[in-house]
Amino acid sequence: NLPEPKVLLADRGYDADRIRKNMDERDILTQIPMRKTRKMRVGVDHTLYRLRNMVERCFNKLKNARRVATRYDKTSESFLGFIDITSIRLWLRHLST
Repeated sequence: NLPEPKVLLADRGYDADRIRKNMDERDILTQIPMRKTRKMRVGVDHTLYRLRNMVERCFNKLKNARRVATRYDKTSESFLGFIDITSIRLWLRHLST
């Protein structure tokens, strides 16, 4: 079983009252920037929201590896292994700069 999430970090596309209400019922903190058309203003913790952006950029860099983006591997073990290799390659590139 997966643990219940504590925070929902999402972009403006998920700014809907029903999503916010559902997360409130489940005691999950929502960090979603509001759309410009929203009448009731809702604040966002920008420190937490930056983490979402960092994770999103990491996935984008992982998808630059064609094998990860197209998922050539047949088994989940080999796919996760290639994600590990690609992550290590990105980490080493980051350390060398």
